[in-house]
Amino acid sequence: MTELEKGPQGRRRGRGARERILSASQQLFRDQGINRTGMDQLCAAAQVSKRTAYQHFTNKDELVAEYLRRFDPDVMPGVFDRDDLTPRERLFAAFEMPESTPLCPYIAAAVELHDPEHPASQYARDYKTAIAARLTETAREAGATNPEQLGEQLALLIDGASARTRVLNTNTFPTAATIAKILIDNAIPEPSADRGAAESAPVPVGGE
Repeated sequence: MTELEKGPQGRRRGRGARERILSASQQLFRDQGINRTGMDQLCAAAQVSKRTAYQHFTNKDELVAEYLRRFDPDVMPGVFDRDDLTPRERLFAAFEMPESTPLCPYIAAAVELHDPEHPASQYARDYKTAIAARLTETAREAGATNPEQLGEQLALLIDGASARTRVLNTNTFPTAATIAKILIDNAIPEPSADRGAAESAPVPVGGE
């Protein structure tokens, strides 16, 4: 039989408490910020007692770090793990963000916490490093002459677009995608159509 515990409203609940806590944290931390969200409010939203919350998470810092891990544990697999796109096309796909895309939760957490040693800040750094690494790896597969430079440029462009979208309350990713195309085209030039046509043309005979 499933072990049960009583939530703050006296309702008997099962072992889904951890998932309810994380679900509530995703909504509250994104909607009103990490610092403005207290454990009492979070427990009420998750319908668990504080005792239960601290059985699953040692403290709020640990919860915040886990909240970030849940966003994208595999680092944009919907872009970088697509077999139907060429490496070059995957670089472009990294900028296909929906209009509702808010400020990146990793940037938001690092800015709000003001503590580089906080577990969430450390995880945010790890995630941003991983994004740049995946961009670099993809740029190398696409034939970039300097994949490390292109990967870092595109990572910076994604972060800038995300922050600017939040500040201006308008989608700036289309502009970022235009800039990305210039960077990608410069770093990974496509074969010239004119050159291909010249190579395939018949060779003139007799000085014609």
